[in-house]
Amino acid sequence: MIVALEGIVEHKEPTLLHLNVGGVVYELLVSLHCSQALEKSAKSRLHTTQIIREDAHLLIGFVSRQEKKMFDTLLKINGVGPKVALAICSTFTPESFGKIVTAKDVGMLKRVPGIGPKAASRILVELADFIVDDSADTQSIGASLQEATMALESLGFKKEAIRKALQGASGDTATLVKEALKKLQKL
Repeated sequence: MIVALEGIVEHKEPTLLHLNVGGVVYELLVSLHCSQALEKSAKSRLHTTQIIREDAHLLIGFVSRQEKKMFDTLLKINGVGPKVALAICSTFTPESFGKIVTAKDVGMLKRVPGIGPKAASRILVELADFIVDDSADTQSIGASLQEATMALESLGFKKEAIRKALQGASGDTATLVKEALKKLQKL
């Protein structure tokens, strides 16, 4: 799995760039925000998500970890593929997207090309807990909650049950999982 690349930007289009990494040129799909932040012929480091499908091998690049996290979270939603997730990343910054999710603003999300009212509603329902904050404490709490949620999902629990079990819980990932498992046994 390729998680980051560092090299020189050789070619740049609005949502695509070529990055020369030690003589090997990688083609990366990027959001408009990422593309605007990078200079052609400049050395850059990009966080990446690698998607391997039967018909394509894709590398998606991000300047910030928050945008990568937003993209990876969007991919987990049923019916949201790389193109739609990248369109959302191109339309909104992680901070503004967090506010849209918090406000459950279907109208704003419908502005993204390829997203209709049903898809916008489904995305907002599934991302009800996705909030981006700049403070380190909130990020670590959010990361612990996300890790605990993913661990419980891998055990086969439904998202709604997990959300109820983790509501109001705090602590590190292991503590959250233990508390949630106790609550989930009672449900």
